[in-house]
Amino acid sequence: MTVTTLPTAHTGPTAPSFTPAPADVTYEPAPAGAPADAPRVFTAINSVMRDAMPVGKNQRNTQQNYAFRGIDDVMSAMAGPLREHGVFILPSIASHRAERRGEKVTHVVIRMRYRVYGPAGDCLIADVPGEASDFADKATNKAQSAALKYLLFTLFMLPVDGRSIDDGDRHHPEVPTEHRAERQEQQRRQQRPQRQQQSRRGQRADAETAAPQAPPRQEQPRRDFKAEAEAATGEEQFTAIRAAAASAGAPPEYLAALDAIADGKRADLRAPQHAPAAVNMAGAEEALRLAASRAHLRTLDADFEQVYGVPIAQASAVQLHAFRKKIEGAA
Repeated sequence: MTVTTLPTAHTGPTAPSFTPAPADVTYEPAPAGAPADAPRVFTAINSVMRDAMPVGKNQRNTQQNYAFRGIDDVMSAMAGPLREHGVFILPSIASHRAERRGEKVTHVVIRMRYRVYGPAGDCLIADVPGEASDFADKATNKAQSAALKYLLFTLFMLPVDGRSIDDGDRHHPEVPTEHRAERQEQQRRQQRPQRQQQSRRGQRADAETAAPQAPPRQEQPRRDFKAEAEAATGEEQFTAIRAAAASAGAPPEYLAALDAIADGKRADLRAPQHAPAAVNMAGAEEALRLAASRAHLRTLDADFEQVYGVPIAQASAVQLHAFRKKIEGAA
């Protein structure tokens, strides 16, 4: 059978061949003499992935106020599974570029080359970029830490508790203490006029919205209802005095004292007018004490003084008679 080559549709000049750039990830087989039953690096990586523990954002940058996953936490999570399955990583710097940004910041961009070896000696090669800035001499260290962290995350698919590997993991340049103090002082100077202006506005608003204060209340002089009851000359006056005392909130014992005064005045009006005053006083006191004795009232003097405000010896016959009537009525 004869095979005839058909002409191609394009008869122009041949296009130059395109050679792709070397891949960032390559593989080196196990050396000669490696045990045939030793796991290859791909199998070992899969075993490490099974044993890897999640890493959360347990670290916090207090300067920029964000949480991130620190390289220490990542290495601690990976150290055990890597040792368990005979995997180790050999790092090297493939490229390094540093530049000054401003007067104090150093910015570094590196390309790290990692050789991930398995138990059989075969090797997986991966290039990972790293970038960081620093005010001192730690920019390269930070860039290497970032590259290693993301190699471990992406190669071993390290669990992250369901949260994405976002920009919160990035490294930020930290302001040195002396520069931080200068910046804080500058911020305070800028904020001071604003605070003063806000304070003046608040005071002005308070003055405008303040309600006029009512004039202080002047307390009325307290009435002496007992004195008014003593001075009352008729039943109508006493009734009005007692009603006023009740409206003012006088307690029951105070109203009882007013009633006793009224009863005494009524009895005094009914008593014979021709008897000498001394005889009336002595007889009234004797009758009062006799009534208290019959009623077994041992606190006569104290109770009387509490009601009338004077001891029995200084009381009037009207008061003595009124209190005796109350004792007899209670008995």
